[in-house]
Amino acid sequence: MAGHDLSGVTAVVTGGYSGLGLETTRSLTAAGARVIVPARRPDLARTALADVGRCEIIPMDLADPGSVRAAALRIRRSAERLDLLMALGGVMATPERRVGPGWEGQLAVNHFGHFVLACELYPLLAAADGARVVVNSSAGHVLTDIRWHDPHFRTGYDKWLAYGQAKTANILFAVQLDILGRDDGIRAFALHPGKIMTGLQREMTLREQVDRGWVDEHGNVIGADFKSPSQGAATGLWAATSPLLDGLGGLYLEDCDVSRVAAPGQPMDEGGVRAYGIDPGSASRLWESSLTATGAPPVHG
Repeated sequence: MAGHDLSGVTAVVTGGYSGLGLETTRSLTAAGARVIVPARRPDLARTALADVGRCEIIPMDLADPGSVRAAALRIRRSAERLDLLMALGGVMATPERRVGPGWEGQLAVNHFGHFVLACELYPLLAAADGARVVVNSSAGHVLTDIRWHDPHFRTGYDKWLAYGQAKTANILFAVQLDILGRDDGIRAFALHPGKIMTGLQREMTLREQVDRGWVDEHGNVIGADFKSPSQGAATGLWAATSPLLDGLGGLYLEDCDVSRVAAPGQPMDEGGVRAYGIDPGSASRLWESSLTATGAPPVHG
């Protein structure tokens, strides 16, 4: 972020009061941006962001489309344009939860919530001079493509496949939003922030994390290649601000660079994006099915 002056820039950062989101909010405001943080727990957000200037907190629950629409309305009333939409909030490997009309919870929070928010805020993004949308995905997307036959796990729940599907959906969302938005100057990116211990692991037991080699018996991080939250926020901030990405979009990023396409069967830790994650046909299909599911306003590129 060195050398970036974001004076006059307005950003929305979901999950902007913990983990990577908190680091992102701090960095954007330090560079002069006005940051709006939608928060499921506004009181907690106010405490976490008490020492951060140029920051506004509004209530929003990504699992509730009505709450997302209400938050978007507040944002539209308080901002003439939106330069950055940072979709960083999310959940991982949660117990089975049903949301709204029976949606699988991880898909609902990680994808549907951000989908509705982006559609509702599209006019503000189009009003900006070169808006960017940045979506935190994960290397976890390698676990599965979209389960078109059973996206809501009606036939049996697997928390890791549900997470992987949601992260694939994040990438496809960015691909299609970039296609629809580029004529309005909107470019979208998805990314893998790296392996970082944040509140994202809160649904996992200590034993699960020990067995995966992430932490020791006392909860100390011992996993190889783990990043600090600040390091983990770097790729998203690069996606939001780097002039190297001017004129580009629909890309999957990692380690402050454009990722390569990974071969089928390549180990997750070797990086890269699966071809199904950036397939434009799948991106269009997911967009249309998400419109139908959520009733979000159509975006016309």
